[in-house]
Amino acid sequence: MKIWQRIGVYVAVALLVVPAPQGALAASLSGRSSTVFEWFDDPQEDTALVGYEYLRLNISDIADGYRFTGYGRLAEDFADEFEIKNRLYYAYLEKTDLVPALDFRLGRQFISTSAGASVMDGLNLEYRDLGGFDVKLFGGGDVSYYEGYNADDLIVGGELEVSLADIADLGLSYLQKWQDQDLSHELIGFDANIRLADSFNLYNETQYSWLTDEVTYLLAGAKYSGHPRWGARLEYLYSLPVFSATSIYSVFAVAEYQEVSAELTYRIDRGLRVFGRYVREIYDEVDDAGVVELGLEKLCTARLAGYLVGTWRNDDDGQDLHGVKAYGSWRITETFDAGLGAHVDSLERRLEEDDETTSTRIWVDGTAYFSRTLSLQAKVEYVESDLWDEYYRGRVRLNVHF
Repeated sequence: MKIWQRIGVYVAVALLVVPAPQGALAASLSGRSSTVFEWFDDPQEDTALVGYEYLRLNISDIADGYRFTGYGRLAEDFADEFEIKNRLYYAYLEKTDLVPALDFRLGRQFISTSAGASVMDGLNLEYRDLGGFDVKLFGGGDVSYYEGYNADDLIVGGELEVSLADIADLGLSYLQKWQDQDLSHELIGFDANIRLADSFNLYNETQYSWLTDEVTYLLAGAKYSGHPRWGARLEYLYSLPVFSATSIYSVFAVAEYQEVSAELTYRIDRGLRVFGRYVREIYDEVDDAGVVELGLEKLCTARLAGYLVGTWRNDDDGQDLHGVKAYGSWRITETFDAGLGAHVDSLERRLEEDDETTSTRIWVDGTAYFSRTLSLQAKVEYVESDLWDEYYRGRVRLNVHF
């Protein structure tokens, strides 16, 4: 129950540190509760039955413009097949214009800069319009390193941003991470968005590791959006893994990854477009690969939404894939949506704890809307995976907005 104890601590701190002025209006409470039941098979063909309770909480007008935002989950595997952890994603108190032009945020929060990103338990201060610059300073406990509170695992940093009229937005950032009182990361970031014309942009994001004296991430691109129907994008990506200086893996050589991509889009009608995309994947230790995608996308502007994408992936290592991605959903009635989808022979990697690269997924889903604040979602899918072979996964979610 530590997760809810932490939320309770943040709420209590919010109520204690924020004075309630005379005549203050009552706080406004809103949020969403999602009760989820999920089942899936493991490699031993045992079935896990997991229950989640997600809660998003927003409290505004606590006093003089203070706001509290929290989001977390409780989890339990009723079949005792997996160890499912509780999570506190964020829980923070914030106020705009604590003093003129100074914003503050205190608590568990996501920090993102071009130098790096992390979840932090700490304080984030942002001062706007300091002689044309915006300055951000932050520091606290690095949640990525610990599950409890450990004063030796820290993250500190800052960011400086400036907007040069209508020409460019520039940013410079710095970040340090400390693990067990040892400096584990020291990173410098730079980002830029340059507007050469109303419809043509150049952009860049670069991360440099001061400890290892090397560029660890670089994204550079150009985007054209001046035509009412045509659009184009060209990008180059370079990525090198960054390990903690305190980790044994930091002494091993790591493989860099590069990618060159080009995309062309054409808008057929409102909410309907076709696109073509080519990606050249460049590896150090295996053969390069070329990936071509041609597709049609339909946004949900009426009753129908979905996409149809053909994928061709070719390399000399025998990982050729000629696949398809397809999904369609239909608003059958005003209170019910249904969908059917399939990703066949298409490599995908989910952002989960396990490195689960899937090649085929087939699923059906549906959503029933009982009212503006109550809905029920369900999904059943068949998955082929390099890690788990093949398995079935099902999910039912009850959403309550308040």
